[in-house]
Amino acid sequence: MRYLMSIDQGTSSSRCILYDPEGRPAAVAQQAFRQIFPQAGWVEHDPETIWQSQSSVCREAMQRLDLGPEAIAGIGIANQRETTVIWDRQTGKPIYNAIVWQDRRTAGQCARLQAAGWEDRVRAKTGLLLDPYFSATKIRWILDHVDGALDRARQGRLAFGTVDTWLVWKMTRGELHITDVSNASRTLLFNIETLRWDEELLDLFGIPAALLPEVRPSSEYYGLTRSEEIGAGMPIGAVVGDQQASLFGQLCVEPGMAKCTYGTGSFLVMNTGAEKILSKHRLLTTVAWQIGGRVDYALEGSVFVGGAAIQWLRDALHLLGSAADSEMLATSVGDNGGVYFVPAFTGLGAPDWDPDARGAIFGLTRGTTAAHIIRAALESMAFQVDDILRILSEDSGRPVSQLRIDGGAAANQFLARFQSDISGLEVVRPAHLETTALGAAYLAGIATGAWTLDQLADKWRADRSFEGTMPAGVREAHKKQWRKAVESVKGWRGP
Repeated sequence: MRYLMSIDQGTSSSRCILYDPEGRPAAVAQQAFRQIFPQAGWVEHDPETIWQSQSSVCREAMQRLDLGPEAIAGIGIANQRETTVIWDRQTGKPIYNAIVWQDRRTAGQCARLQAAGWEDRVRAKTGLLLDPYFSATKIRWILDHVDGALDRARQGRLAFGTVDTWLVWKMTRGELHITDVSNASRTLLFNIETLRWDEELLDLFGIPAALLPEVRPSSEYYGLTRSEEIGAGMPIGAVVGDQQASLFGQLCVEPGMAKCTYGTGSFLVMNTGAEKILSKHRLLTTVAWQIGGRVDYALEGSVFVGGAAIQWLRDALHLLGSAADSEMLATSVGDNGGVYFVPAFTGLGAPDWDPDARGAIFGLTRGTTAAHIIRAALESMAFQVDDILRILSEDSGRPVSQLRIDGGAAANQFLARFQSDISGLEVVRPAHLETTALGAAYLAGIATGAWTLDQLADKWRADRSFEGTMPAGVREAHKKQWRKAVESVKGWRGP
């Protein structure tokens, strides 16, 4: 029996899942790694730690089944997107820590470009906004702040990559410097119409083309692993951004189908097929994936802080022992006690896009308990997703009637039910929650001939469906208070 290896390299952990020929998980290994916060609003990772943790869990998963590299039919990689790594091509050593997608240090540069009138032009080419979220300004920051980096980049001595590119480079010992269209479309440097790096955008951000990887389809045989750290001789068959991988893993392959992943952040994505829809409400237009000559697009709304709010309550405030305790504590009180929690720790994402917003908890009284705050944090995840659902329907002209959910927090019954209540739609949880890893495996399976797209259609199974029962008046009162709280945190980090 041969297996598909799915590499799921996330913001807070590295995971490997081995899938059998029926698409069932056969072995899982996961390892958390250190988050680095040099100052307020800055988030970094050590790229070598990412690689060490990822190669370690791949070895561990294979050891659990006593497998060698010859038992792996193909590898699919799903990765945290936008996170930026630059390394020396000769030594393979990073010249700076990875700047993580959550990082807001380049807000000033984005604001200057906006003030100069560039956003509409950039958005027309990339489908994105001028925001620190994306890779381009992170690249430029590293080039500007590491001695000699810009000259070395111009000379072709340095390489840039999002995390997928960094992993493939390490796995092939520098033989492949590639990315796929889904990850390239998150850099602010990639034209989603021509499917090429855009010269005007490179000039705008001052980024040498010699830094950039080759852009390939999301599902394709790229080459073999060469590194003994992960195992040599395994075919690499898929590279895809984590949220696009989740969309594919949920088999949202038809226009109008939508999913939400509750992770460190929350990411709501709708497949729009061959149509590139530019949002009127500042949602993102992105490449979903490319399989052969077919390119699918998507509309996306990104919530920067979702499950990270629960992590903060656990690790910084010690209000709960584990994230899993949040459901029990939230349901121990009858309502939120008038408490609304806006977790804008690194600014607000869609639809507000305010890098200067900061987190706040409103409505505290002497009667407020830890359970009320924990409940408000879970509710905030659903409120943020609901804000995006509303405008997603308006932009696409397709009402979202069903939302497929995944990610760690999707197991929380309270959250799933409250999402259905506050959004007034059916929320469906799949039997297999790790849809990001599954999507990468599916795409690798297509590349290696294990499956066709049509054969995958029958593999998705629902675990549970939630139907909203909240009265309309109660729902609207909640939304009004939520938006009042959101408006109060905007522009908090002033001059």
